[in-house]
Amino acid sequence: MSLIRPFAGLRPALSRAADVVAPPYDVLSSEEARVRAAGKPWSFLHISKAEIDLPPATDPYNPAVYAKARENFDRLLKEGVLARDAEPYYYFYRLVMGSHTQVGVVAAASVAAYEAGRIRRHEFTRPDKEDDRVRQIDALNAQTGPVFLTYRHSEKIDAMAGIVTRGKPDVDVTADDGVRHTLWVARDRKLIKALTEAFESLDKLYVADGHHRSAAATRVANSRKAANSKHTGEEAYNYFLAVIFPDNQMQILDYNRVVKDLNGLAPEAFLKKLEEAFNVKPEAGAVKPAKAGEFGMYLKGQWYRLTIQPARVPANDPVKRLDVSLLQDHLLAPVLGIGDPRRDKRIDFIGGIRGLKELERRVDSGEMAVALSMFPTSIHDMMAVADINEVMPPKSTWFEPKLADGLVSHVLD
Repeated sequence: MSLIRPFAGLRPALSRAADVVAPPYDVLSSEEARVRAAGKPWSFLHISKAEIDLPPATDPYNPAVYAKARENFDRLLKEGVLARDAEPYYYFYRLVMGSHTQVGVVAAASVAAYEAGRIRRHEFTRPDKEDDRVRQIDALNAQTGPVFLTYRHSEKIDAMAGIVTRGKPDVDVTADDGVRHTLWVARDRKLIKALTEAFESLDKLYVADGHHRSAAATRVANSRKAANSKHTGEEAYNYFLAVIFPDNQMQILDYNRVVKDLNGLAPEAFLKKLEEAFNVKPEAGAVKPAKAGEFGMYLKGQWYRLTIQPARVPANDPVKRLDVSLLQDHLLAPVLGIGDPRRDKRIDFIGGIRGLKELERRVDSGEMAVALSMFPTSIHDMMAVADINEVMPPKSTWFEPKLADGLVSHVLD
C-alpha cells in the first residue's frame, strides 16, 4: 500500500468554483458561517457547517445537522455544481496570501501509514471533535475537509510541481479574505507514477493541521474494514484526503493567549511573581516577540516584554523547550493556575492572523484580564516533537494561509 495515491476528485464545475469554495469548517463559528454564506446557495459552508440552514439555536452536533449536510451535498451534485473526475489524478494546489506562496499536492494519504507512524502526529485530539468528523464523513460518504500535511522538501517533487504549474490552471479563485487558490489537475500518467514513487521514497510525512480529520478518517476506515468481508486494502476508505506541502514553504504564525483573570492576584503582585522566571520590561507599544524565549504581555493598558531566564530553558527536550511549554510551565500553571489549557474555560487562544490589536481589544473590553503574544513555533520544532512520538501543548501552531473546503473532495466508494 503506497504512502499516497491519486484519486478521482469531486470538484466544482469550472463556472461554479468561486461560488463553492469556502473557509475550512473549523475556523468559523456557526454565526460567522451563517453571515459568510448569506446569499451564496452553492457555498460549501452549507455542507461543512450545515447548522446554518437550521434554526439558530441548533447544536452543531445534532444528528439533523449531518442529515442537512447530506441533503445539501446531494443538491450540489444533482444541480451539477459538483462533478467527479472520471479518472484518478493528483492535483497541485497553490496558495497565495500577500507575498507568501506555497504549492502542495492534493492526494489520498494512507491510513495504514498513519497508523504505523509514517504519517506523524504532534497533537492530542478531543473525542467530541473526532466524533463530529466521523459523523460528517459517514453522512456524506466523502472526506471534504483535507488534512494539511508537510514533508522535508524534495527537489524531485519541486521539479514536478514546477512542470504542472507552468500550465493553465483548472481553477483560479480569490476568496473574500484575499487568499488566492489555484488548482491544476495532473493528468499525465508518467508524472502521476513518478510522483507516487517520489513520495514513497520519503521517510515520513507530518500532520501540520487536521489531527481530528485524520483520526476520524482512521476510525471510519477501521469500522468499514470490519464490516467488509471482502476487504482488500485498496478501497477508498483506506485513504484520507490530504494536501501535502514542503516544509520550506510552510508559514506558521503566532498563536496567542488571553486569560480571564489573574488568579486572585493584584496586578502588582502578579508582575512580581513573573520576575521569578522572566525578565519583565515595560514597553511603549505593542510587543510582537522577535525571537524564541520572548513574550509580549498586555495588562491594564500597558505592554510588557517578558524574556525567559536562560536557566529555565531545557537544552535537550524538544517539547519542554518550546515557547508554548515555557509559558505554560512558568506562567500559566504556577502563576495563573491554568493546569490544563485544553479544558480550562479561563483561557482562550487567538490566531496571529487577527493581529495584536485583537489582544488589546479583548483586554480593554474587560472580557479578559491579560493577553500574551507569542513567537511562532518553527516547523522544524514541530517535526522534532513528532519524530520522538511526543505531542506539543495545545494551540502550538497556527498555519496560514488556510486550505479551502470544497475545492477537491474524496468520495469513499
